[in-house]
Amino acid sequence: MDFNMKKLASDAGIFFTRAVQFTEEKFGQAEKTELDAHFENLLARADSTKNWTEKILRQTEVLLQPNPSARVEEFLYEKLDRKVPSRVTNGELLAQYMAEAASELGPSTPYGKTLVKVSEAEKRLGAAERDFIHAASLSFLTPLRNFLEGDWKTISKERRLLHNRRLDLDACKARLKKAKAAEAKATTVPDFQETRPRNYILSASASSLWNDEVDKAEQELRVAQTEFDRQAEVTRLLLEGISSTHVNHLRCLHEFVKSQTTYYAQCYRHMLDLQKQLGRFPGTFVGTTEPASPPLSSTSPTTAAATMPVVPSVAGLAPPGEAALCLEEVAPPASGTRKARVLYDYEAADSSELALLADELITVYSLPGMDPDWLIGERGNKKGKVPVTYLELLS
Repeated sequence: MDFNMKKLASDAGIFFTRAVQFTEEKFGQAEKTELDAHFENLLARADSTKNWTEKILRQTEVLLQPNPSARVEEFLYEKLDRKVPSRVTNGELLAQYMAEAASELGPSTPYGKTLVKVSEAEKRLGAAERDFIHAASLSFLTPLRNFLEGDWKTISKERRLLHNRRLDLDACKARLKKAKAAEAKATTVPDFQETRPRNYILSASASSLWNDEVDKAEQELRVAQTEFDRQAEVTRLLLEGISSTHVNHLRCLHEFVKSQTTYYAQCYRHMLDLQKQLGRFPGTFVGTTEPASPPLSSTSPTTAAATMPVVPSVAGLAPPGEAALCLEEVAPPASGTRKARVLYDYEAADSSELALLADELITVYSLPGMDPDWLIGERGNKKGKVPVTYLELLS
């Protein structure tokens, strides 16, 4: 009990000394040891990393789970170390409603058959969304959360300890400065003609006491300086580790993009299959019985996403059974060509497209049956497809 009381009194004294030093620094009454510029840059970089990691983490959670109530529920389950219950995705819920509607309205009617097919597609979309959420949580959210709850807490703890060591060091400097000033005043030789011998003896005694106080303050300053330097080195090493954190987060970001690409490729493939099936139904109101672009290869989702066609090629505009024409063989119409100014730079995806530079003028025209979002552009002897959204048509 005696030991605990001594420790409590010692801790209270240290806390009081730090509080006094901090208060005097705020009022400009005490000097403050400044960190070097490199250390300050490391601190600013770490703070920026922490702040943006929090924002990216929170917004990714919103992307994966738009329902705030569901996010709060999942957060509470995680804090209680309990398994988050399985939740039906919006696509799966929509599929359930469509299937029930088809069952009640008549699955043999055109509307009922269509509802059944769409519900099956929505169910597959919901399953793909569930897989995407799971993959993104493991490969992206978990590493970011581990940094905030692990590495950053360690950095924050060491920074607080460095701050306390700095306050102790500056308090020791202030104590030594005061002791030296008092010693200099006490060692001033008194005038024997105006001062009695008794006062001279007292002055010599005070000088000896202040000399001991200076020695003690210098010893405490050396100890405080050593502890501060050691803590500064530990904190500096942790702050320099932020570079490794960036590398890790970069790898996680690539994994997130990969899982997102896989998810959208699966959705694209499911909707193309649905569009084909609906086109075969008699009496179904669809704009076309053929998909807007050829189906993806079923080799792998990532490969399918990488080779995903966005628009139909000009060769695909040729009627079935006829050989596709090359762009070089396609003559521009006698009328209907226009000048267009390029709004943004555009990099051609393949040899059938024409690369564009902002503010250049090109000649454009359309071919029968061509996708309205694309035109044929000519620049000198070069010819290729160009997106309409990148152009400003001139008269």
